[in-house]
Amino acid sequence: MVGQDRPPTEVEELMRQSLLPERKFRPGFTPTIVNTGKELVLFDTGNGENGFVPRPNGGWLANLLGPAGFAPEQIDVVVLTHGHADHIGGLIEGGRPLFPNARYATGDVEFNFWSSEDRLAAPPSDNEYVSAKLFARNVVPLAERTSFIKPGSDVVPGIRAVEAYGHTPGHLAFHIESEGKQLLVWGDCAHHEVASLAYPEWHAFFDMDKAKGAETRQHIYDMVATDRLPVAGYHTSFPSLGFVERKDRGYRWLPVSYQFSL
Repeated sequence: MVGQDRPPTEVEELMRQSLLPERKFRPGFTPTIVNTGKELVLFDTGNGENGFVPRPNGGWLANLLGPAGFAPEQIDVVVLTHGHADHIGGLIEGGRPLFPNARYATGDVEFNFWSSEDRLAAPPSDNEYVSAKLFARNVVPLAERTSFIKPGSDVVPGIRAVEAYGHTPGHLAFHIESEGKQLLVWGDCAHHEVASLAYPEWHAFFDMDKAKGAETRQHIYDMVATDRLPVAGYHTSFPSLGFVERKDRGYRWLPVSYQFSL
């Protein structure tokens, strides 16, 4: 998944040094809810019924909202960092929008890319085709309730879109600020909390523009390390909150403890 352009032995050695399985990876899928005090804002919706990882191994968001203290009807805004199936799969449940009272926000570049029929020219087994089919089913019907935003746009006061192109053409991160505290929801700026950060230049299988994805990782990691920003990382291990520090020639993910409080 990470290190697609590197010899397998090089990736395996990094995993071995990190006390991780050399040829296996269990990604996290972690939607994030932010309570602004006025609205509940959900970032991404997981695999849902038809994402990359089928139930029971994925698609847990609908059933976990209740134990977390939320009801789907309470979600005011659903923000999509990008259009891959493991981020949009949870929008629809049983043929209906899971969040019936929500409005939606996603990048205009991203929406235009995935809603184009050109995406369906990819082979049916290709990630691009799979995501495009699900996008047509789950996202396009919600277009009338969707705001199409650009980098620098505010979703709601205190939540601003940040350009993070490369993983997909319109992939966005989101900078959150409240009462002097800040957090970055970075979507898929990392696919592996060790390899992506240690070697941000390594190609990632799911990046649609490999070079741009690498450039974005370097930029985002440098920013959060310099500014000491806490990060919500979608594919990092639960609870998927941490910091980034510079280490050697790359970076390191520092997961927070359960005592962490923003």
